[in-house]
Amino acid sequence: MKDEELAEKIASFDGWHYQFDLRGHLTPIRHPKFVNRHEQRKKHFIKPLAEMFGGSLEGKRVLDLASNAGYWSLASVEAGCDYVLGIEGRQMHVDQAELVFEVKGVEKERYEFVQGDIFQTNFKEYGEFDVVLCLGLFYHVSKHVELLEKIAEVNTDILIIDTRVARASGAWMKIHGQNPKSYMSAVDRTLAMTPTRQAVHDLAKEVGYEVVVLKPDFRNERGQPAWRGAMDYKGGSRRAFFCSKRTELSRLTAEVEPL
Repeated sequence: MKDEELAEKIASFDGWHYQFDLRGHLTPIRHPKFVNRHEQRKKHFIKPLAEMFGGSLEGKRVLDLASNAGYWSLASVEAGCDYVLGIEGRQMHVDQAELVFEVKGVEKERYEFVQGDIFQTNFKEYGEFDVVLCLGLFYHVSKHVELLEKIAEVNTDILIIDTRVARASGAWMKIHGQNPKSYMSAVDRTLAMTPTRQAVHDLAKEVGYEVVVLKPDFRNERGQPAWRGAMDYKGGSRRAFFCSKRTELSRLTAEVEPL
């Protein structure tokens, strides 16, 4: 694909949630402050995930739920995973992801993107996965037990849940509405629930995981605080959870915090 064609293709989409550098063409991210947010999140949980396995995801199969344009799928490939499957509700994001991976030159046998409802898609058709990424999804659903049971059926080891959390003690859910027409909401559900930290822990524990909460410490390359676009992490209303079936969570290089 020539540069002019690539630029036209990038511009043809109705917005990008993530910024990618595609041969010098930066995808026009809707919220520029999120560039820092996503870079910090990648360091927050993808970097320690790779370090947990000696610095690489070589030999690992990854399932990326609500994969959007493939940002976290690409991060997994760049970390060395053998294969990643992205499941995404909007066809536009599937098309974006396929463009990203094509331009990045990722071998086709290393990835697949599927458009579908996560509750109607049979994960087992695609085999087992060493790692499952549930990033920015958990507060867009109302059937958390069903989702975790589906994940646990195919996940042999690590699950990462990055979610907005209700700020209260105890295990409970905060019910809220969402607009399916918004690109920031689930595709077809007007009702969702946001869990407390304890609720995430207890739900994951129930389906066989040990769980820890990562402590965010977002900094730039100079070691200075870098919370631009990520104040929800600083304020405590969003957290990433490492859940494990087999690998000892004591191997995590990231700092953890109590529930």
